[in-house]
Amino acid sequence: MTKLVGILNVTPDSFSDTGKFAETIPAVAHAKQLFSEGAALVDVGAESTNPKAGPITAAEEWERLQPVLAALWPRYCGRLSVDSYHPETIRRVVETFGTDFIANDVTGMNDPQMRETIATYKLRCIVSHLPARFGTDIMAAHADADMDDEQDVLRELLVRRSELEALGLPRDHIILDPGIGFGKTMPLNERLLEFARLVPDSEVMIGYSRKRFLGEHRMELEPNVAAGKIAIAAGADYLRVHDVIGHRQLLTKGVQ
Repeated sequence: MTKLVGILNVTPDSFSDTGKFAETIPAVAHAKQLFSEGAALVDVGAESTNPKAGPITAAEEWERLQPVLAALWPRYCGRLSVDSYHPETIRRVVETFGTDFIANDVTGMNDPQMRETIATYKLRCIVSHLPARFGTDIMAAHADADMDDEQDVLRELLVRRSELEALGLPRDHIILDPGIGFGKTMPLNERLLEFARLVPDSEVMIGYSRKRFLGEHRMELEPNVAAGKIAIAAGADYLRVHDVIGHRQLLTKGVQ
């Protein structure tokens, strides 16, 4: 059955949450709300991927993440993912809290050090596709969003999966995400809602929530739920969403 992954942006410059969860107390309260509404996991991120936002250092990222994780870990250990492309951050999470979390790298683990870190600690992970030619430069991918073939996305993700397996990480620790909205054309973003059909031998997460390809009403529930229906019908294991309670109907009522 498809599971919901609630999004928690502990950033001052998120495009969708407008920084309202940048402070620890509201961030923790929102995470608890997402779980109460039916999230199986909550994905905690401290660096915005907003095209207008700039990158931050691993030290800045950790300063934002640490108090939130410290408050959530005792109750939700094993139900948190950490959204980071900094291997230093993932190592600090392990050293401080342990290995019972999911590492979510929106740059597709294009950094070999991240792959080494994930494999060394045998972490569960989400490999979210960013075209390999961009490395970890998310802003460059936004500026040159020309990938238009789902087979290219599939090929690059399977290369990363193979590299992780070669380092000793079991396949069942790896969730693939086609990276909707990162370096891709609008038509490809729409087609990638059905990405799970291309990889029946891997778990797949689809993250479409409030992204531009959904159109001018992308902040409203209806186009997001419509996208979720497509992803579920294609076999997605996880939907990464802002509005958990709005999507829960898809799981309780089934896809019509």
